[in-house]
Amino acid sequence: LSKVLDLPPENLIKSISAVPVSKNRHVADFQLSIASVTEGSSSDCLAQDLNLQAQKLAERLKCDAVVSEISAGPGTVNFTINRELLARTVLQQVLKDGSEYGVKSELFSTVPRQKAVIEFSSPNIAKKFHIGHLRSTIVGNFIANLKVALGHEVIRINYLGDWGMQFGLLAVGFQRFGNKDKLKSSPLQHLFEVYVQINKAAEDENTKKLAKDFFRKLEEHDEQPLSLWKQFRDFSIEEYIRIYKRLGVHFDEYSGESFYQEKSQEVLKILEDKGLLQKTEKGTGIVDLSEKKDLSSFSTVMRSDGTSLYITRQFLIISFRDLAAAIDRMNKHSWDTMIYVTDKSQSNHFQHLFQILKLMGYDWAERCQHVSFGLVQGMKTRRGEVIFLEDVLNEVRSRMLQNMASAKTTKEIEDPMETAEKVGLAALIVQDFRGLLSSDYQFSWDRALQSRGDTGVFLQYTHARLHSLEQMHGNEQLTDVNVACLQEPSAISVLQHLLRYDEVLYRSSQDLQPKHIVSYLLTL
Repeated sequence: LSKVLDLPPENLIKSISAVPVSKNRHVADFQLSIASVTEGSSSDCLAQDLNLQAQKLAERLKCDAVVSEISAGPGTVNFTINRELLARTVLQQVLKDGSEYGVKSELFSTVPRQKAVIEFSSPNIAKKFHIGHLRSTIVGNFIANLKVALGHEVIRINYLGDWGMQFGLLAVGFQRFGNKDKLKSSPLQHLFEVYVQINKAAEDENTKKLAKDFFRKLEEHDEQPLSLWKQFRDFSIEEYIRIYKRLGVHFDEYSGESFYQEKSQEVLKILEDKGLLQKTEKGTGIVDLSEKKDLSSFSTVMRSDGTSLYITRQFLIISFRDLAAAIDRMNKHSWDTMIYVTDKSQSNHFQHLFQILKLMGYDWAERCQHVSFGLVQGMKTRRGEVIFLEDVLNEVRSRMLQNMASAKTTKEIEDPMETAEKVGLAALIVQDFRGLLSSDYQFSWDRALQSRGDTGVFLQYTHARLHSLEQMHGNEQLTDVNVACLQEPSAISVLQHLLRYDEVLYRSSQDLQPKHIVSYLLTL
């Protein structure tokens, strides 16, 4: 192609793609998109011109020892590779690259290695770890894993809701209803129960006053309140780490709103010095985000009593802490890209956050990104509504154990609990990753845990069968493969599908959607 079109080969790499496999008909292996190599924009070219160009180009190209067939399609030129060469090349590449197959593709050769900070999961201490946190956790983990696999450096941050008036209330509640042993043994459950109990009395003037006093002392770094708060935080993090481990998730940093008290004062000063902070008649502090500076779009950053707003991300209120955290991470990690993974109700919040950072003079705000996801409806355990992530993990394990016990094909396994948990998790994750992240979906245990069809259980099942085939027939490294045995249509389809893996990885790395990889695996 390079010779005939007189273009350097590297310019053509992105224009040639592997053809998706079709079950019903024989397809070529590669196709060149004519629109991507013709001069001028593709919209100028009519479809029939492109088809004509494709035909003309196909006629100028000759088959050889590598390409056995060339044909023109609608706006494409299709190439079929010599069948034995195809099998040999794909298999040699798979054997040579092993688990790095696809990652080493030339598609990634022009992508610079980067440092990414990813903020995900981020639950609030003493409040329920709802299903949105579960989605944030598995989506953030997927993005981090993908970037690491592609050779980027990743810092995984869990930004906890660990500060604010609710801690005053929680402390008062703990003094009334708390139990030190329960706090140690199951902190998340216990703090949640205390919080629910004290919330019933939250309107009581005396309770309000005590809560306010406690939080004021906390902000003044009074030793006693600080030590109680630290216990709440430390025990909670210990339990989070244990639960995340079950999910196969880890964090490099447990940060939180509490880290940015002092730094948020610096942010306030920058906003004032740059003349960005305006006061409304009611005394609320706002930042004007409108292009014409007519307040048609603004963001509230400060209460009329002068306190910075605690994060209520859903209400479009930007706290100085969020701004301070972004600036601090840049100073500390000098990242190339920073990604926040939260549900889509917070999209405006992040849009405003990035805009304010830019107004403050931080051009790197353009390299911040919000990956948003939709809501999951209908996830309940047998005991009712999901409150803790652990309930979901226990539920998936017990349901899977039940399914395994009733299936005729289940082998005797050493640790059925662990197997049930891993297969069940695959089921949860695959169900979540099958569609676009931004879509809401209705959760169904029965659908997720089916052993046939497009499910995580079926993927694990197939994977296990392949392993047992390897064990039965030996899996020593082959150096010489007789590719003449791999000429039947089903073998060719698998080889063609393997050809596309790097493109699927590339696509997921561009839009950070896991569905491309999941659908590829289910087809495989």
